[in-house]
Amino acid sequence: MENTEKLMHLRHSLSHLLGASILELYPGSKITLGPAVDNGFYYDVDVAGKITDADLAKIESKMKELAKTWTTFEKKVLTKQEALEMFAGNEYKIELINEIAEKGEEITVYTSGNFSDLCRGGHIGNMKDIKDGSFKLERIAGAYWRGDEKNKMLTRIYGLAFNTKEELDAYIFQQEEAKRRDHRKIGKEMGLFVFSDLVGAGLPLWTPKGTIIRELLNDYIWELRKPKGYQKVTIPHITKKELYETSGHWAKFADDLFKIHTREDHIYAMKPMNCPHHTQIFDSELHSYKDMPQRYAETTMVYRDEQSGELSGLSRVLSITQDDSHVFCRENQIEKEVMDIWEIIETFYNSFGFKLQLRLSRHDEAHMEKYLGDKEVWEKAEKSLKSLMEKKGANWIDGPGEAAFYGPKIDFISHDSIGRVLQVATIQLDFNMPKNFGLTCINEKGEKEQVVMIHCAVMGSIERFLSTLIEHLAGVFPLWLSPVQVVVLPISEHQKEYTDSVYETLKEKDIRVKLDDSNESLGKRIRTAKMQKVPYVIVIGDKEKEAKVITVEGRTEKLEGITVEKFLERLKKEISEKTLN
Repeated sequence: MENTEKLMHLRHSLSHLLGASILELYPGSKITLGPAVDNGFYYDVDVAGKITDADLAKIESKMKELAKTWTTFEKKVLTKQEALEMFAGNEYKIELINEIAEKGEEITVYTSGNFSDLCRGGHIGNMKDIKDGSFKLERIAGAYWRGDEKNKMLTRIYGLAFNTKEELDAYIFQQEEAKRRDHRKIGKEMGLFVFSDLVGAGLPLWTPKGTIIRELLNDYIWELRKPKGYQKVTIPHITKKELYETSGHWAKFADDLFKIHTREDHIYAMKPMNCPHHTQIFDSELHSYKDMPQRYAETTMVYRDEQSGELSGLSRVLSITQDDSHVFCRENQIEKEVMDIWEIIETFYNSFGFKLQLRLSRHDEAHMEKYLGDKEVWEKAEKSLKSLMEKKGANWIDGPGEAAFYGPKIDFISHDSIGRVLQVATIQLDFNMPKNFGLTCINEKGEKEQVVMIHCAVMGSIERFLSTLIEHLAGVFPLWLSPVQVVVLPISEHQKEYTDSVYETLKEKDIRVKLDDSNESLGKRIRTAKMQKVPYVIVIGDKEKEAKVITVEGRTEKLEGITVEKFLERLKKEISEKTLN
């Protein structure tokens, strides 16, 4: 926390330096707001003239020059009149001063060198603490004053800043690598999914290749769930609004729902989640304690009316496919059920090289109005999850205010292969929805006992998980998940008969194989297969034809003179073990 605060102070100090440099290089400009942000800082400026990306080096040079003359940030408290006089002619600062005064807050100015700015504080002690090469002006953008499109468009200058040059270089590399790995780019190149203007933004259409990957991921999760006693269920995609009124979702998320008005003037909603529907399956019959727990699993789409500006490739969509599950159990069964789900999550994510960290996401005690249920129920649920994590000996961080609105959760956090933080799966413990729906079982005394719900979608959503996985693996899927596992390439027509037999043998053994005997050159066909990130490419020439063997180019090695049977053994082993690249 201390290091984070120091870094934010450094970034804020650099925004002052940027503002001062702009005023020196572009006299008559009016500076407005210049905060620190997660990766650096920016300043919004009403520029006298024009600034382009080509000018950034000149501005950065001026910042370095001024930094040598700045030592401390001197704080001064001003009256409203003094502040108005200091910033006379800058209508943006005057607007801010009037707002601060109206709130009855202290008006403070910080001065360093010949530059003074309206500021609440948070700076480093000395600009000499800024390491050489640890900051860089990044880009120019437009920004409306106060984010209101009715106001004037200003010039926003972004800068990157870290503690050291090494950290800055690592961040820049990460951003460049992220562009190379962008799932939208790779997905298009590999032909996994498309978007259509006629269908609408945020509604991906999955090609045969993409659908293979989706189905294989879903099958894998079912392989992990089935031995734990889960049963598949199926629900409709719409519901009467009354279901969500009872669950509490309507009051909380009504604006996020797609609504349907029927010709008989009923209001239905496209389901944004599955748990309320699943409660009705559980509640359709009387359950003895001997029947508990009941474990339901279903992979199905849900729909949320996201704002168009928030949609982004597969990571933020309108149609979300959840590999959802809900366990209805007694309180004394919570531990085993959570531990079983935890094991499924670890197995699944370890298969892709994700190392998991944990966060206990709790309610915000100061804002109970944001949640279902009372404080005592929340404390009981949180204590239960905390006890489980401690019993398992897990390292975890506290997350006050991060809970779902109906219950606390264990969030599983990881990093992808280029170091970005990801929230992946969650296990959510819910005492409130069963209470709202009156869900009970009959206990050993013949009395009704309220049950507990445990929510978990291992992937969260298939769309978001695949956006993460594509970027994590740069599209290089392991063999078991690759839509095309092997491409067979004859060098010429002379090998057609043998090539066809190799192709048919692999196909009969359920290998996803493609035969490319097009008229393109061998080199181009190999490049095409590699661009599609196919794990194995078989090249067959006269030598292979005569010896009844194949030459295989894999991702990391070349196999020469191997029989088809031996190659098949290798493939089957790699697929069954779900070997990672």
